[in-house]
Amino acid sequence: MSNILIVEDDKALNRGIALVFRQDDMNIKQAYDLQTAKEHFQSSKLDLIILDINLPDGNGLDLLKAVRASSNVPIIFLTANDMEVDIVTGFELGGDDYITKPFSLMVLRARVMAALRRGSAGGENRVTTGNLIFDFDRMEFSKAGQAIQLSKTEQKLLRKLVANKGNILTREQLMESLYTNEAEFVDDNALTMTIKRLRGKIEDNPASPFYIKTVYGLGYIWTGGEMK
Repeated sequence: MSNILIVEDDKALNRGIALVFRQDDMNIKQAYDLQTAKEHFQSSKLDLIILDINLPDGNGLDLLKAVRASSNVPIIFLTANDMEVDIVTGFELGGDDYITKPFSLMVLRARVMAALRRGSAGGENRVTTGNLIFDFDRMEFSKAGQAIQLSKTEQKLLRKLVANKGNILTREQLMESLYTNEAEFVDDNALTMTIKRLRGKIEDNPASPFYIKTVYGLGYIWTGGEMK
């Protein structure tokens, strides 16, 4: 049974969303303000958070930052903030999806189910290859025994590559994975820079990468150190 936290100050909307997911036999926790949401996060093991940005006692982005300091739990924004800058900011800070109001409850349900499937089928949670260790659950990454600090976007990119070891992933597939349904709002150069930063942290020679290979004209491939 999945545990979902709904953070929405509109009580009628919060209850409506809860009703939809209780019909799917999910365990629902509800919060109408930021403080209660933080308490639920600290005391419960959550599988997904539906998060409004404008809350009576603060900004949902603050909760996102606090959550991302210790957890990769999927977070779906549900907000009236529909400006492009708001959407991009949400993704850059670590959000997994962004739904603007008004919205369809069935579309929300479909997005939630998709996020839960991605979370459960995200590949190995702890991966060791060469002198690299990636623990995606704990968000702990190391190279030759030394900790590596990865941004949320770098973590998502690394996980996508590792989960598809030996398979070529196109730029379009990676952009969609990193920015979900808002990839069209993000400069294509953002992926190039994220690849470059990630290589700089895990490769011995980023100019001649061993793990993240470029397949010219197609995309990128995670070799796992087994291809040259």
